[in-house]
Amino acid sequence: MAVFRPDDDRLERAVDVLETLGAEPVPDPMLAVNATGTVPRTDAEYVVFTSKTGAALVSEAGWEPGDEIVCAIGPATADALREKGYAVDLVPDEFTSSGLVTALESRVDGARVEVARSDHGSSVLLEGLDDAGAYVHETILYRLVRPEESGRSVELAAEGDLDAACFTSSLTVEHFLEAAAERGVREDALAGLADATVGVIGEPTAETAASLGIDVDVVPAEATFDALAHETVAAIPSRSE
Repeated sequence: MAVFRPDDDRLERAVDVLETLGAEPVPDPMLAVNATGTVPRTDAEYVVFTSKTGAALVSEAGWEPGDEIVCAIGPATADALREKGYAVDLVPDEFTSSGLVTALESRVDGARVEVARSDHGSSVLLEGLDDAGAYVHETILYRLVRPEESGRSVELAAEGDLDAACFTSSLTVEHFLEAAAERGVREDALAGLADATVGVIGEPTAETAASLGIDVDVVPAEATFDALAHETVAAIPSRSE
């Protein structure tokens, strides 16, 4: 069962979760983090974080908030911010970009909102806040690239030896297929995924997968890796029969 978390504690934890569920993990980090060293602007009334990585990087860069209302996309990001000593004022009920928009749209008309995230963030958040009347500025805290060594899962898929895959973002889908194309097995890898159980986090990831020819079997209602892992493992045919 392939998992595509960055090669840090998130990948280790993902492997632990899958092993606890009785799956055999195939860790294949499709994302690496290149920090930019930037921090959120100081003139914002709201600062929005969309990942644990962002929380760690602003701490390392020495960010010191003032009176901003600090928003986190979900509990994992909120916990990471708190661990670094930052207060978190808002976490949406739905842990997605659209969930953040829903939580903020009645509050931010005329307000300055700083969105601090990666260079591959969803346009849903910026456009939604802009439509709500906010003055939106985006700070790129880090860039996401594909590690050169990635691709073990691609080869297994192409050989028909992959039972399931857990994609956590649109970029992991794109990087998987890039790795397959580099190896000259893109079509075989797609065929392998067609025979596997494919789980993804969030509708944007599902839409990306579908647009690239990947059929998605599982989109958990809760946008967390734990939910993705549990529901994807449960949906593997040999386990659900």
